Amino acid sequence: MEIVADVSAFLAVVLNESDRDWLIYKTAGRSIVSPEVLPYEVGNALIAIRRKGHLNDREILRAFDLSQRIAVRLVSVKIHEAMKIALRFNINAYDAYYLQCCIENKLPLISLDDRICGVAGDLGIEVVE
Repeated sequence: MEIVADVSAFLAVVLNESDRDWLIYKTAGRSIVSPEVLPYEVGNALIAIRRKGHLNDREILRAFDLSQRIAVRLVSVKIHEAMKIALRFNINAYDAYYLQCCIENKLPLISLDDRICGVAGDLGIEVVE
């Protein structure tokens, strides 16, 4: 079975956050799918973390390298449709790409972002809890 994982899930795993074990448990035996923008968003998020002074350069690069080792099938999504979701729910386009990925592939979502999970529910997307 496949599942769509967003950037929050990837970051929690590579940064060894408190939800890491839960995410690994919930995705065990499943194939991960994400929009093809995922590596770019991971890089962007890690640079933002670095700017806040939470990690040093070496740790940021190591985290990115770890994120690239996670098996994931990157897929394209209909950006125009994702933008409609972003506009309708006043969320950023990156979050809408994951939701559109779920819709197009008829897959559940795993995320640590309460806002995206709420919108997913409103769209009838199954959210892994």
